[in-house]
Amino acid sequence: MFGAANVLAQGEAAFPPGVEDFYLPSIVPWGAENSYWFTKITAMVWIAAGILIIYFLASYRKPQLVPTKKQWLAESIYGFVRNNIAVDMIGHAGVRFAPYFTTLFCFVLLTNLFAIVPFFQISPNSHIAFPVILALISYVLFIVAGIRHHGAGKFIKNSLIPPAPWFILPILIPIEFASTFLFRPFTLAVRLFANMFAGHMILLVFTLGGFAMLNANALLAPVSLLSWVMTVALTFLEFLVIILQAYVFTVLTASYVQGALAEEH
Repeated sequence: MFGAANVLAQGEAAFPPGVEDFYLPSIVPWGAENSYWFTKITAMVWIAAGILIIYFLASYRKPQLVPTKKQWLAESIYGFVRNNIAVDMIGHAGVRFAPYFTTLFCFVLLTNLFAIVPFFQISPNSHIAFPVILALISYVLFIVAGIRHHGAGKFIKNSLIPPAPWFILPILIPIEFASTFLFRPFTLAVRLFANMFAGHMILLVFTLGGFAMLNANALLAPVSLLSWVMTVALTFLEFLVIILQAYVFTVLTASYVQGALAEEH
């Protein structure tokens, strides 16, 4: 975003920003001119994965009875997800899913935070591909957990056949199928994508809008300043959205797993 702002300040960029601002060029010198196989977005995903792996390995390399600050923070994150998401949503059986939920929560949170970190200032989750992959992983977990717990036949029966009169079932079964097996991964991915996409676009509009008004007329300088003040205020709001969306994504995944393990529809 800073780069776009600098270009606009020199009078070389178009305004308003558009969807093309989310398609970044390749950052490797040997990539084709229009190659998107390794962009800044891809690098951020690898950086996030590397940070999480290194941090948790370093925190638990030499665990102590009286934890260090790193160990305390790592244990606090895991304890929060285990107790407030896994156990609260699923019960004691949720403990075995806590490592995945913790990984999911931390990864979504960190990749979301890139949206407001200087020099990154865009979240990989503002590209629909990344939320889709995360949603598909959670979807597979939901299916596998249900089949392992009930068996394939009972899991499908519990998922598709609600306790209702037989003559209504021809209407309810297709609805239950679409709701459980089609809409769940779709809405899980779109919710995260839409919030991060919209947040980045709003910050772009106010940041670049300030430069656009300043370049258009010097008398609009106070309005430009107001636009940048709004950018700062919205950044704090975006920070809250970032945390909330990581939590919501993890809670919804846990709720789907809970539904798969439930004995009744």
